[in-house]
Amino acid sequence: MYIDHLSLMDFRTYQLLNLPLNPGPTVFLGSNGVGKTNIVEAIDYTANLGSHRVSNDAPLVRVGASRAFIRTRVVRHTQQTITEFEIAPGKSNRVRINRAAPVRAREALGIVATVVFSPEDLQLIKGEPAYRRRFLDDLAVSLRPAVAGYRADYERVLRQRNSLLKSMRRGRAGEDELNTLRVWNDQLANAGAHLMQARLRVLARVLPQIQRAYGELTDGSKDVSMVYESTIFPDITAQVLDKAALMEHRDFVAAMQAGFEAKQDEEIDRGVTLVGPHRDEIVWHLGGIPARGFASHGETWSLALALRLGSWYVHVSEDDSPGASPILILDDVFAELDATRRHRLGAIVADAEQVLVTCAVATDIPEELGKPAMVRVSPGHTEYAE
Repeated sequence: MYIDHLSLMDFRTYQLLNLPLNPGPTVFLGSNGVGKTNIVEAIDYTANLGSHRVSNDAPLVRVGASRAFIRTRVVRHTQQTITEFEIAPGKSNRVRINRAAPVRAREALGIVATVVFSPEDLQLIKGEPAYRRRFLDDLAVSLRPAVAGYRADYERVLRQRNSLLKSMRRGRAGEDELNTLRVWNDQLANAGAHLMQARLRVLARVLPQIQRAYGELTDGSKDVSMVYESTIFPDITAQVLDKAALMEHRDFVAAMQAGFEAKQDEEIDRGVTLVGPHRDEIVWHLGGIPARGFASHGETWSLALALRLGSWYVHVSEDDSPGASPILILDDVFAELDATRRHRLGAIVADAEQVLVTCAVATDIPEELGKPAMVRVSPGHTEYAE
């Protein structure tokens, strides 16, 4: 798939932008801070309903405006789809699909698929567990949009359950409160089971592709592995991951319910939910050693990039029909790689249906990308180079 036209209104620094795009590689070239990343951020937003740079929508709206609009025309094989997203912080975001009446933004999930690598992705290795959980959850949603519903249900019930636990911590822990807690337990276990099942299944699919991508980017001297640290199961290593991914929904529900029962007194005492996928961790290993805290800067960059490339490979392997490949976005990546890995990455992505690259210096673009379309970006303005 590819986007052949992008329009922005009051998005980030752009009061108005109309930009035609083409398949193949496109490079957005300009100095730091001129708005290159804002363009690719908008495209990624249409796929994931969120930004890879900020945790909420407020910064996406231009200063002085109340809402922002992103309009795209997506081409998938011979089919065109027009979407227009309205981003209204503090309100429900909406989308028009092919100029129909506005619907919930979530209805547009699956129309566009993107895989983004940006400097923030170093947090996938170095950062807190939430980054690694989000990586798996976002990939699961992009492959199966229904997972977004389970994710939203889990987060909603978790907030309600935590609110109840906080009130019980202050001394209101009578029979009525305990009965209400059991209701929340059932709901959280059901949504959490779906979410954790989706995580393990997508992890089992993406791990071999991450291993492949890391080998292609490096000399292959270190193997990639992982451990999924769960609050309801013993550690799930790469050796048992495929078996764990085959567990049924009821197995996860039973394990979560047992965890709630075992931790009930402690949860009431602390006023917070201690059991569930929101507290799980994914530990990435290089050469048998945890990458976080031990990998070099170059290894960390390469592993983070391999996670994203592995996601792209999964999408391609899931559906290799014309127009199914996700849009690949490389945001300020090449400048951080040595020459060898820069050329290797260029060779890997050169044949993607659409590759969008942001770059400050043209000499950082590897020759393997051929002759990409060059878009020069200045504050609030873009133009194609001759």
